Amino acid sequence: MEKEKLKELIIGHKEKFLSMGGLVRREIQDEIANYIPQREILIITGVRRSGKSSLMKLLCDDLLSREDVLENDILYLNFEDERFIPFTFQDFEPLYETFVELENPQGRIYLFLDEIQNISGWEKWVNRLYEFENVKIFVTGSNASLLSSEISTALTGRNRQIVTWPFSLREFLTMKEVIIDAKSLYRRQKKVEIKRLFREYLELGGFPEVLKTGDTSLLEQYYKDIIYRDVIARYGIKNIKEIKELTLFLAANPGTVQSYKNMQRIIGVRSQNTVKNYLEALNNVYLFFSMDLFDYSLKRQIYNPSKIYCIDAALSNSISFKFSRNMGHIYENIVFLELLRRNKELYYWKSQKGREVDFVLKEGLNITEAIQVCYSLEDERTRQREIQALIEVKDELRAERLTVITDDEESTVPVEFPRGHDEINIIPLWKWLL
Repeated sequence: MEKEKLKELIIGHKEKFLSMGGLVRREIQDEIANYIPQREILIITGVRRSGKSSLMKLLCDDLLSREDVLENDILYLNFEDERFIPFTFQDFEPLYETFVELENPQGRIYLFLDEIQNISGWEKWVNRLYEFENVKIFVTGSNASLLSSEISTALTGRNRQIVTWPFSLREFLTMKEVIIDAKSLYRRQKKVEIKRLFREYLELGGFPEVLKTGDTSLLEQYYKDIIYRDVIARYGIKNIKEIKELTLFLAANPGTVQSYKNMQRIIGVRSQNTVKNYLEALNNVYLFFSMDLFDYSLKRQIYNPSKIYCIDAALSNSISFKFSRNMGHIYENIVFLELLRRNKELYYWKSQKGREVDFVLKEGLNITEAIQVCYSLEDERTRQREIQALIEVKDELRAERLTVITDDEESTVPVEFPRGHDEINIIPLWKWLL
C-alpha cells in the first residue's frame, strides 16, 4: 500500500477511536488491568457485536487517565475497513514505520488492532514486535479460530485470551445509572426498580446496542451476520439449509440434552460427523455452546450427549419458531452465560436414579456447588423433584453448596440426606445475577 494511504488510515482510525464516548465500563476491565504491565499479547475474542472495540477504547481510556500514557504512544487500526483490502503481510512493517514517523512515540507503544484475523500472517508480525520492540499489543477477532493451532504455536507463551460476553445484568444496570451496593437489595424502592429493569433485560438480552436502543429486531440481523459471514463464508459450508435448520432447532431448545444422532435425524444430514463439524463452527463463533455431562469416567463423559446453550437468550428467542416460551429453559440459559462470565468449570449431572442437576461447578477435584434452575417451585411435585436431585448430588458427589434459582421465590430449606444434613438456598434469578 502507498505511504500516503497508510498515513490516512492511521490518522483517521485513531481520531475516530479516541472520539468514542458514552461507553459503559465492563466488569472484566479490573481483571485486564492486572495484565497491562505484563508483556503478553492480549487477544480479545467474543461474539460479533458484543463490544470488543468498545472494550479496547475503555482500556485505552484507562491507560490515558490512570497510567499517564500519551496519545502519541497509541496506534489503533480496524482491519474491517474496506480500504485494507489490498493490505498484505508485507505492509505491516511500512505501516509501523509510518506510525513512528507520524507520531514520534516516546515510551512504550500500545497497539490496538481490531479484527486483525482478516490479514493473513498477522501473527508473525505481532510476534516479532513482541520480541524486539517495547510494545503492548491488543488484538480482537470475532472468531475463536483466532487461536487456531498455527497461531497458538506462533504465539506460544506470549498471549493471553480475554472473552467479551454480552452485558451482564450488573452492566445493564450500570448503563441505566443504577448503583448497586450491599444494601441495595434490601431497600424496597431500589428492589422494585431492579426487578423492573431485570424484566427489560430479560426481553432485550445482553447485546450492547440492543440494550441502548431497545430494538430487538437487531438480533435477527446479528444472527444473519454471524451465520453468513462468520460461519458459512469462513468455513466454506455448502449446504446452507442444513446449518440454518440446526441453529433454529437449537435456538428453540436451549438447555436441553441433544445427541448427535438426534440432531442428525432432525436436520436430515447423512453423517453425525457433519453435525459435529457444524457445532464446532457454531462454538468457534460463540453462537452456541455445549456443556458435557459430569462423570468420573472420561469415556462415559465423552460418549454422553451434551446440553446446548445460546450466546444470548433474547437472540435465541427472536430467531426460533415457538408458540410459547419455556421460561425455565430461558432462565437456565441466562444462568449458564453468567457462570461462563464468572469463569466456572461447568457440567450437568445425572444421579444413579436418573435425576438431573442443571449445573455442577468443579474446582480442582471438588464439586463446589450444584445448581437447579426452576421458574417456580409452587407445584409440590416440581419442588420435590428439584430438592431430591440436589440431595442426591450432595450424597454422591459431596457438593459443597446447593442452590435453586427461581423467578421470585427466596428461602432456605433444611434437608436430610444419607450422610447428614445441609440446607438448600432458594434465590430469585435477578438477585443471584447480582
